[in-house]
Amino acid sequence: MAKRGAVTRFAPSPTGLLHLGHAHSALFAHALAGEGGRFLLRIEDIDRGRCRPEFQAAIHEDLAWLGLRWEAGVRRQSEHMADYARALDALDGMGLVYPCFCTRAEIRAEIVRSGAAPHGPDGPLYPGTCRGLADAAARVAAGESHALRLDMGRAVARAGPLAWHDRGRGRVAARPEIFGDAVLARKDTPTSYHLAVTVDDAIQGVSLVTRGADLFQATHVHRLLQALLGLGVPEYRHHRLLADDKGQRLAKRHDSLAIRRLRERGYTADEVRAMAGIG
Repeated sequence: MAKRGAVTRFAPSPTGLLHLGHAHSALFAHALAGEGGRFLLRIEDIDRGRCRPEFQAAIHEDLAWLGLRWEAGVRRQSEHMADYARALDALDGMGLVYPCFCTRAEIRAEIVRSGAAPHGPDGPLYPGTCRGLADAAARVAAGESHALRLDMGRAVARAGPLAWHDRGRGRVAARPEIFGDAVLARKDTPTSYHLAVTVDDAIQGVSLVTRGADLFQATHVHRLLQALLGLGVPEYRHHRLLADDKGQRLAKRHDSLAIRRLRERGYTADEVRAMAGIG
């Protein structure tokens, strides 16, 4: 099932209790590390408003209860903002980043006015309102609130054709333009998911990124960032998503299927692993 010596990782956000879907993802990554491989735990806690230390502690406890062992030195994103800032500065130095002063409400209104905004994986694409503003630097210097966006057209032209290998789908041609001018940082969150995980995986030497099928599309953007920043390219494997008895994808709102709740109800670790689809 696994190639020898893969470096894999499980990277949850401490915004709630882990559920069966998380158990499946963690066990999946652990199994694919294979004999002689390395399994890493990373805490993705850049959302300071929602992350809680008690949930971080629960992550460690629940994973250990499931029988997982990870390499020492857990990486917490909140402790490495300087790494993401350097990557952002590098992209800015290439002329690929611009400030966006639009509020979410203004973006929605502009999309409504346009009448036929193209859609991407996350919904209607940003219409590029702030791209090329003559007074952008002055507004930033004046302290006006803004996000930083990737100029996707320029970025794609600079990187050229790209692809990655997915163990479940084979060679995949990268199409990052489907996301439009993606946000790389905001005032309250100085890095985005896309930028942080791309930098983290490179720094940690992850050779096989395993994650849910819902994040397959995100890999288009991550492959572009790897090319622009001169980072190594791992393999990928996107696993199936677990659902409840109504067909709804498991989320942290499914408290009854949280590992902690199942433990409290007397389930054994073997039973929970089986429920997660990996016995």
